[in-house]
This record gives sequence, structure tokens and C-alpha cells, in this order.
Amino acid sequence: MSEAISDSEPVPFPDSPDAGSAANDLRAAAQGKIPNRVVTATEEKATALKEAVAQKAGQLRDYAGEKANDLRSAATEKIEEIREGTEETASHLRGAATDQWQDTQVKARELHDSMEDYVRENPTKAVLTAVGVGFVLGLLIRR
Repeated sequence: MSEAISDSEPVPFPDSPDAGSAANDLRAAAQGKIPNRVVTATEEKATALKEAVAQKAGQLRDYAGEKANDLRSAATEKIEEIREGTEETASHLRGAATDQWQDTQVKARELHDSMEDYVRENPTKAVLTAVGVGFVLGLLIRR
């Protein structure tokens, strides 16, 4: 046979008030008085848990703030390293471009001087070449 709890046996609720204190609370409420409330063990545990959770939340917030600051400082350092590297590269490229521009200017001057010398030495060829190039360009532009 299995044992079952009968309806006549009271089920114990350790944190619930007894019938007398419940009746007193009802009488006081009916008279408009606020009954003296007895804090139960469950309410004390709930309050303690609430305080513990609030404390842990504060600790977590502080920890997250510290980690965010650490991450921010690491990112700032990395950005500074990248900035320094790009400044060096830009400076190097600027110098190389300046050198190339100066070399191009020198070569253009040399070509100009050699063309002037050629035209002075061969004026007929230069004029006929210029007329021929002009004629070909004129035909190309018409089309």
C-alpha cells in the first residue's frame, strides 16, 4: 500500500503566519491601523539576495568599466603606432615623388634644348615635319 497525505494532515509552511497573527492583522486593518508586521525568514533571505545581487552588479559594472578603459587605451596605442608608420611612409613617398618630379623636369629641359638645336640645324625638315603632323591631326579631328 502506498502512503498518501490525507486532507486532515496540515501541510507545514514554515514562513507563513499562524492563524492568530493573521486574525490580528485583519482586525487591525479593519480598524484602519497598520499591523505590526513580522518579517519572515523568506523575506530576509530575499532582501539579502537583493543586496548581494546589487553588490555583484556594482562589481560587474566596475569590472566592465575597467576592461573598457583597458581596451580604449590599447586601441589608442595601436592607432598611434599606425599613425607613426603612415607618417613615415608618407614622408618617404613624398621624397620619392619630389625626386621623380625633379628628374622629369631635367629631362624635359634637355629634350627642349635638343629639339631647339635640331630645328636650328635642320629648319626645312622641321617645318615639313610640322606641316605633315598638322595635316594628319587635321584629318583625324575631322572624322
